Amino acid sequence: MKLAMIGTGYVGLTTGTCFAEVGHKVVCVDNNEEKVKALRQGKMPIYEPDLEEMIVSNVSAGRLEFTTDLAAAVRECEVIFIAVPTPPHDDGSVDLSYIEGVSREIADALTPELGYRVVVDKSTVPVSTGTKVYQVIERYSHQGVDVEVVSNPEFLREGSAVNDLMNPDRIVIGSDSQRAMDLMKRVYQPFNAPIVEVDLASAELIKHAANSFLALKISYINAVSAVCEKAGADVELVAKGIGMDKRISRHFLNAGLGYGGSCFPKDVKGFINVAEQLGSPMEILKEVERVNAAQLERFLGRIRKKLWVLRNKKIAVWGIAFKQNTDDVRESVAVKLIKRLCEEGAEVVAYDPKAAETGAQALAGYNVTICQDMYECVQDAEVLVVATEWKQFATANLLKVRERMRLPILFDGRNIIHGENAVHVGLEYHSIGRKTLYPQS
Repeated sequence: MKLAMIGTGYVGLTTGTCFAEVGHKVVCVDNNEEKVKALRQGKMPIYEPDLEEMIVSNVSAGRLEFTTDLAAAVRECEVIFIAVPTPPHDDGSVDLSYIEGVSREIADALTPELGYRVVVDKSTVPVSTGTKVYQVIERYSHQGVDVEVVSNPEFLREGSAVNDLMNPDRIVIGSDSQRAMDLMKRVYQPFNAPIVEVDLASAELIKHAANSFLALKISYINAVSAVCEKAGADVELVAKGIGMDKRISRHFLNAGLGYGGSCFPKDVKGFINVAEQLGSPMEILKEVERVNAAQLERFLGRIRKKLWVLRNKKIAVWGIAFKQNTDDVRESVAVKLIKRLCEEGAEVVAYDPKAAETGAQALAGYNVTICQDMYECVQDAEVLVVATEWKQFATANLLKVRERMRLPILFDGRNIIHGENAVHVGLEYHSIGRKTLYPQS
């Protein structure tokens, strides 16, 4: 099939590439000429495992191309995906101006001679957006065009997006038309996953509800971790016991500094706003946000308590990206932590395997030195904070860390380092929801 993907951000670029990988002809459209030129040359705007190799191979095979010509893509392709940004406003509502603008451009390009077209909302949008997209297209297109609108929310995890797309848990398709549903099922025929056929409004709600529930699980276990610290219990063991219940599962029950990234914070706020607009407030999600914000504050309080005064203290931070296997620093808790440390006068030295450049941009104006080596980062530091769960941090040479630090204090904000290994080399080990471990004198 011939598919158009409008928007080459994280979702559009990864989804379009994976569609090409399974045999479709995909045209990725972006209005940024420099970005399109770079993609044609094989230069990646983001880091995502396996994505670069997949783009290069599919461009070479002629199944994937990049262009700024939206109208040409609409003329050529029978299914047109919209994957443009939907940034949040301060009140949590979603800025749909990019969606509206693209919808008008699609309308301008459609003519009756093209035949049937399906426009697909791939961006995360509030309920009823699909209906509004259809109204915009109907209002601005030529009379007699044959077009329908579908919702097909994405469920990608940054750092494993290619695998999530190639091996999805489920594929949600929302449409009030069987004709459109049948066409979308052809798009996804190469994928081995159950297809959830729902109406347009239900599909739009599924994404917000799913991400909000996952955020709730994270905030729940973080609230439990605070209780564990007071009680002298181990949150990892508690989570294991909870997670063995099949009704709950162990997924997303990892205590840490809280959730971040481009999806969870925005989607939780968005769902709160949607619910309020519909007259059915989701007070539980407001508490999820409060717990998430409190987790970072509690962690900072423990560092303050240990060092007494943060001013002029050298603090090493491992991790800038919001999670491992990505260079994305949007709403990163690690970035928030670094900013707060700097605001209190600390000298912060940070390292991240992939987010050095994006981190430098996010931390511009703050007293932060970004290193190119994780062990150089801890040289003469009084505290090391692990803020992102990269595998190389979990398997670090802790003896080398201890030898370079001025004070032997480690705060593991992601519970990824084996505490007994830390104390064995002489490090004082602080974690989330577990007892502090001290080296034997």
